[in-house]
Amino acid sequence: MQDHPTDALKNPIFEIIANAARNLNMDCYVIGGYVRDFLLNKKKSKDIDIVCLGDGIALAEEVAQNLSGKPQVQFFKTYGTAMIRYKTVQLEFVGARKESYTPESRNPEVRPGTLEDDQKRRDFTINSLAISLNQANYGEILDPFNGIQDLADGMIRTPLNPDITFSDDPLRMLRAIRFASQLHFTIEKESLNSISKNAERISIISNERIVDELNKILMSEKPSAGLMLLFQTGLLQFILPELTALVGVEQVKGQKHKDNFYHTLQVVDNISCMTDNLWLRWAALLHDIGKAPTKKFDKNLGWTFHGHELAGSKMVKHIFKRLHMPLHDKMKYVEKIVFLSSRPIILAEDVTDSAVRRLVFDAGDLIDDLMTHCEADITTQNKSKELQFKNNFALVRKKIKEVEERDHIRNFQPPVSGEDIMAHFGLNPCREIGIIKEAIKEAILEGEIENNYADAYAFMLKKAAQIGLKEPKKIT
Repeated sequence: MQDHPTDALKNPIFEIIANAARNLNMDCYVIGGYVRDFLLNKKKSKDIDIVCLGDGIALAEEVAQNLSGKPQVQFFKTYGTAMIRYKTVQLEFVGARKESYTPESRNPEVRPGTLEDDQKRRDFTINSLAISLNQANYGEILDPFNGIQDLADGMIRTPLNPDITFSDDPLRMLRAIRFASQLHFTIEKESLNSISKNAERISIISNERIVDELNKILMSEKPSAGLMLLFQTGLLQFILPELTALVGVEQVKGQKHKDNFYHTLQVVDNISCMTDNLWLRWAALLHDIGKAPTKKFDKNLGWTFHGHELAGSKMVKHIFKRLHMPLHDKMKYVEKIVFLSSRPIILAEDVTDSAVRRLVFDAGDLIDDLMTHCEADITTQNKSKELQFKNNFALVRKKIKEVEERDHIRNFQPPVSGEDIMAHFGLNPCREIGIIKEAIKEAILEGEIENNYADAYAFMLKKAAQIGLKEPKKIT
């Protein structure tokens, strides 16, 4: 941890804030995440929270007048806060306050308070640390709840009784788990038990805020740490019941299946070592959700999950809508990865050119991400099988490259268009045109003809004759 708190204040902007506060005859402090990250020797946050004993909006206006360019101050009068974006940093100002909550809402009733009142209302001891910007004790750390020790111990702990902290603002339960996941910290026992006790309170939090925390958990180095805490505390059941439905192993006549929940956590961790693509991590999280509703025991085959990819892809849409997540490109991306998630696995057993062409055609620009997902989906503990899967996928990747270079299949449209067919046969739009176009596409994917205009045109004539479409009479 950092030894010299004044090093946190080397940015000249802190001197400007300190002078502005002196001009207004008020005390002010840097508080929260900026202090925490500095003490952890992490990259300094560009979000800087300033708390003052007085009017935070007035202090923001005074600071803005002393900054070059006099940046605009954004006001949030309901909360008594103001924000300035200046060069690479975002400054947020608030007056020290006390808060009280009603059971139905996380929006508090606010009254002016002391610095310690403001530190008490913070979510965790590690976020309640403040550094003075006042002339009498400039650079001194104020730590009434032993946050520095909790940083050293890697501990997430609430400043007050955790039941009060979490019941007042249930979003803090998700934040506790997110910080534990991001920082590789442990949640203190009483605080962890309180999350389980108050888990149902998460229902008063907006889905947008829940998703914001979920995204941060998914983007942590090892997301399974946070996801496992969500499961153990009961929060996951209220947020993503489709995942908790995967928990457990059933056995019939000596045959059992793997626990798809723990498998999913491993896949998410695997893919997080390969990519920072949030939506590919979401696809890994949801890739097996269709297995719960499709699980059946067949006396001849054992446990089956037929059609789980299609079922899962349909469930993705419901989840995105329920959680108010992006419903266009991002949702369709996750849907498609989930739907195609088993295709390369099946293909790896028999790598034919036609199967590769179909996969590339169906996946389009997602083919590389799909292959990354499938490689992350290898969770077997059998080293021999793991090596075999990896070698097979390497072969599939090689075949994809060869087929793409030769046949140009990705996102292709049949070289002969519907307009070409109509022009040649003198037709208006009709069913026969669709039949011919589909036949040309299938012939290219099966390797019967090359992906070029001449071959496709010749095939068009052949197919037209087969379905009884006659050449137009030539006018002489």
